[in-house]
Amino acid sequence: MYTTTDERGIMNNFAREPQVYYAKDPSPEEQNRYKFFGVVAAVFVSVIVLVAFTVS
Repeated sequence: MYTTTDERGIMNNFAREPQVYYAKDPSPEEQNRYKFFGVVAAVFVSVIVLVAFTVS
């Protein structure tokens, strides 16, 4: 931890800052997986909405 002390003797603690790095682009396999899960989520939400309308 990084600690500072002011003129009155009061200590102030700061968290350590994480190392900054650039994100990498997803691979084609990861992109296809994201598309698949997006479609599955859309179908799931559509089914839930249709069931809600049918029940009410």
